[in-house]
Amino acid sequence: MSKIFKSLAVAVALWAGGHGLQDVQAQELGGLARFEGGQVRDAKAGVTFDLDLSQGVPWRVYTLSAPNRLVLDFREVDWQAADPEVFDQADGIDSVRMGSFRAGWSRLVALLNAPMTLREAGLTIDPETARAALRVQLARASQVEFDAVAGAPRDPRWDLPPAAAVRSMPKGDGPLLVVIDPGHGGIDPGAETESLSEADLMLTFARELREVLLRSGGFEVALTRDADVFVSLEGRVKLAHELGADIFVSLHADALEEGAARGAAIYTLADEASDAASAALAERHDRDDLLAGLDLSGSDDRVANVLMSLARLDNSPRSHAMARHLLAGIRNAVGRVHKHPLRQAGFSVLKAADIPSVLIELGFLSTSADLRNLRDPAWRAGMAAGIRDGLQAWAVEDAALARLRRQ
Repeated sequence: MSKIFKSLAVAVALWAGGHGLQDVQAQELGGLARFEGGQVRDAKAGVTFDLDLSQGVPWRVYTLSAPNRLVLDFREVDWQAADPEVFDQADGIDSVRMGSFRAGWSRLVALLNAPMTLREAGLTIDPETARAALRVQLARASQVEFDAVAGAPRDPRWDLPPAAAVRSMPKGDGPLLVVIDPGHGGIDPGAETESLSEADLMLTFARELREVLLRSGGFEVALTRDADVFVSLEGRVKLAHELGADIFVSLHADALEEGAARGAAIYTLADEASDAASAALAERHDRDDLLAGLDLSGSDDRVANVLMSLARLDNSPRSHAMARHLLAGIRNAVGRVHKHPLRQAGFSVLKAADIPSVLIELGFLSTSADLRNLRDPAWRAGMAAGIRDGLQAWAVEDAALARLRRQ
């Protein structure tokens, strides 16, 4: 890490004579930086704390007492690559923990073995790589001196959540409920390669996508599974109905035994599969699992089939439109997609007649480039952002068209 620290482009003010708090005021725009390394070193008169980040983000640093600790807030940092034990090498630091503490914000807390006040703090951004280096220097002090300057800052521009943009959502003024379905799980690992399973990779990505959607605002998110457990295909659709889902997104990453394929593809329910799907669902499912908000308990298979076909007249175009917006978002975020990215098939998880549903094939485990992407946190972050952008664009269009649909 570079040992040269320059002043920030944004104004940095020292509070309490430079010994208690240094606060880079929260800006309107934040970002998602990745933690790329760090260390804590004992200095002659205190401790030096270094962090390497993939990019600069708004931040602030302060101390708190009872117990004595150093706090760094960011908007925001992905700590997946961080090992807290790396920071436990200095005698002045007892322990370090880091993670998210509210939507859009992350925090690092260092428990101090002795009272120390802030002597200097600065962030440098490399003009060529955009990587950021943060250094915080602590100076040993008495407990009285520490307590005199300790305390969280009170800045409404930082502490209050940012004003949310007004969105036009199909579901009244409330957020869209997105049900994310990580494919496979439990006794069904899905595709496997190099000791990796499709089930594990999709669960990891589903959790990351959930966080991206929640941070963006305008969405509520539920997973059909949040552990390595088996959930039947029809059980996944049933859960979406029980929760009142507005959107259903199933995640997969296949493997080919022969031939080669690369890039993401998005599936919707095939037209020729729709009638067969309606008949099969009417035959097998409990009546309250078929269509949200309709009591079909007294209806025979033919009536249920007709009602689901009518629901699909409205729902299928919405699913196709969502697939197109998702493709645009993904292509803009990660570049390369499958050579035939928009596809149709009779997948069971796409058979909810009244919930816009897509299946996203993120890539192919049998293709080395796709496998590298799926294992790369940076690529996954880009893919999640692309899906978010696609869903947001679709939501605006879908709300505008809502009054034209059959009520």
